[in-house]
Amino acid sequence: MLESFIFYCFAALLIFSASMVVTMRNPVHAALFLVLSFFISAAIWLLLQAEFLAIVLVLVYVGAVMVLFLFVIMMLDINLTVLREGFARYLPVGVGVAILMMISMGLIVGSGQFDIGQAANALQADPNYSNTRELGQALYTDYLYPFEIAGAILLVAIIAAISLSIRRPRTKKTPKPENQVSVKRSERVRLVKMEADKQ
Repeated sequence: MLESFIFYCFAALLIFSASMVVTMRNPVHAALFLVLSFFISAAIWLLLQAEFLAIVLVLVYVGAVMVLFLFVIMMLDINLTVLREGFARYLPVGVGVAILMMISMGLIVGSGQFDIGQAANALQADPNYSNTRELGQALYTDYLYPFEIAGAILLVAIIAAISLSIRRPRTKKTPKPENQVSVKRSERVRLVKMEADKQ
């Protein structure tokens, strides 16, 4: 009973922080609420006894990805007035997509495919059970090809981001000291004799 109460408290906080991520107009505040969402999600993973996933969520997303997000947001000159104008314009579309996602998630979760209470109790009874080992075994046996395809897609995305961010060097005429030292006067100065104009 206490565990269910804690779960619903964390779930309510997660819904609140996720909604603040979408509705906040200041991108820095939205990123900080996203960090809070990641921490609450990690707490829910801990309640579900998936310690490895909780630690990975905190280390990878909060420790690396969100620091990068905050760095990019603070370095870019973001025009907040344009963001405020577009928010109200796309609000009905966003609400419609959110309702469709909630309906689809409700249909999937309510289909009975996720009723794993008995399996979870059986696994908890085993003292040698390790969710990290089970996760690794599932990734590298049953889902090996999707895992490799996801890795290849991420690699292509990284290469594309690097290629888009590389700027071509500008053609600048820079002086070369080795050529300036070896130059001769006859190569640079030419004396021209002209007859004087007599009028």
